[in-house]
Amino acid sequence: MAEIILNVEIRDGAGTGNARATRRAGKVPGVLYGGGKAPVNIAVKANEFRKSLYTGKLLGHLVTLQHGDEKQSVIAKAVQFHPVTDEPIHFDLYRVDEHQLIKIEVPVHFKNQETSPGLKKGGTLEVIRHTVELACPADKIPEELVIDLASHDLGDVIRISEVKLPAGVKPAMDRDFVIANVKASASAQSDAGDTTTAEG
Repeated sequence: MAEIILNVEIRDGAGTGNARATRRAGKVPGVLYGGGKAPVNIAVKANEFRKSLYTGKLLGHLVTLQHGDEKQSVIAKAVQFHPVTDEPIHFDLYRVDEHQLIKIEVPVHFKNQETSPGLKKGGTLEVIRHTVELACPADKIPEELVIDLASHDLGDVIRISEVKLPAGVKPAMDRDFVIANVKASASAQSDAGDTTTAEG
C-alpha cells in the first residue's frame, strides 16, 4: 500500500473565521491532537487533500504528516464535508506511534450472498453492525472485515468470534457480539411451513 503523506501548514488562530479564510485560500483546515500534546491548527492544500482522500486510504488509516523536515505518524480520525458541494471542509488527525495500540472503527462487508443457503431460500440479511471497533497496532489496521455468507442458512446468527482477525488485532469490546442475522422473511416462513401438495 502506497504511503500517504500530508504536507501541512500551521494555521495562526482558530475559530470559524480563520477556517473560512483558510478555505478561501484553497486549503482545508484541520486539527492535529493526541499524543499528550496540545492541539495544533493545521491546513493542507485542498487539491492535495482531495487526492489523498479519494484514494480511500486516508480516513482510518496510518498516514504520514509532514511539516518542513518534520514527520509524524497520524491517523485521520474524521473528515467533515460541505452539505451541498460534498467537498471536504475540515479534518481531524490524531498523533500515534506506528506500533501504538489504538481503537478504531473498521467497516464490515459481506461476500457470497448469492450462494448463501438462507438468502437463496428468500431470507434477508439483517446487519446489526456496519462497522466494528477494533483494538490494534496503528500500523496493522485492517482495511475491512469480510464475512463469508456461503454456509449461512436461515436463522443463523453471525458473531464477531466467526471473523478471522489478523495477528495482533482484537475486538475493542470483550464479548462475542452479534454482527448480523440471516432472517427468514414472511414469504420464506410461509413456504417452509406449507407442506401441502396440490391435488390434480
